[in-house]
Amino acid sequence: MGIPRSIAAKLAAQTVFGAAKLVLETGKHPAVLKDEVTTPGGTAITAIHVLESKGLRSVLFDGIEAATKRSQELSKLFDA
Repeated sequence: MGIPRSIAAKLAAQTVFGAAKLVLETGKHPAVLKDEVTTPGGTAITAIHVLESKGLRSVLFDGIEAATKRSQELSKLFDA
């Protein structure tokens, strides 16, 4: 989109950091915070809809599930 990679990486890191900090400080579920900070028809919610329609949530869950399974497999190997 024309943003240098180094700046894009910093923006992404700060976005994730800020979101995580907000969850930890408020104790609210991320979905509740999303609803509180997005504007109907706005840029953030439009991006979220695209990410969800492309299966981002499913891909994240699949990755976590695969890592958990692999961790259990490795644990069995090293416990033997």
